[in-house]
Amino acid sequence: MDRRRELQSTLRIEDVPTVRAMVAQKLREAIMSGTLKPGQRLVERELCEMMGVSRPSIREALRLLEADGLVNTVPHRGPVVSTISLEEAKQLYAARAVLEGFAGRECARLRDPDVVRRIGDALTRLKAAAANQDLVGCLEAKTDFYGALIGGCRNSFVERMLKPLHDRITLLRITSMSQPKRINKSLREVTAIWRAIQSGDEELAERCCVDHIKAAAVAALDMIERSAKEKTLPDE
Repeated sequence: MDRRRELQSTLRIEDVPTVRAMVAQKLREAIMSGTLKPGQRLVERELCEMMGVSRPSIREALRLLEADGLVNTVPHRGPVVSTISLEEAKQLYAARAVLEGFAGRECARLRDPDVVRRIGDALTRLKAAAANQDLVGCLEAKTDFYGALIGGCRNSFVERMLKPLHDRITLLRITSMSQPKRINKSLREVTAIWRAIQSGDEELAERCCVDHIKAAAVAALDMIERSAKEKTLPDE
């Protein structure tokens, strides 16, 4: 019995977040909100001073974010907030359309009342945040909307594949959602998704998800192309 208790004590995982995990979460939130912008250098000394933690904790947290694709280590510059190239964006949205279309179809098929309610609640908060021009609120509500949609399909493999895609796409969403025309169109698209799921229309839910992602891709790719052209224009 003593040996069993000793083994149990050795193997037990305490449900307490580590400093590394907490630092990674704070940095993730700063990236998602646009406080830390794509391409911005992440200087360890500055982060240590701002967050009041040691360099090893910062380094470990940055490695976690690099594994998620939110941070990239550039030679001679060190870690920076990731940027997304035109080709990467095309691939991201293509993969997302396939996976999220499936998630929408499954949500409609299962039509779990709790999932439908959570999607509807997130949509209500998204509309309120958009009306108040609250970008951070929009991002949080959109994250909750997709979280409920993806979790609602009850497929852990799809959920694990979609999470890193959404983390990367948030880097683009920060800018695209600040455009009034896009946010209003996006609201109509996600409302159509919710209604299709609510009514249990599997084909319509899948089609609405795919259409929404295609429209988001057009806006994001256009934004990347325009940004690339602006950088190549000679100074006047």
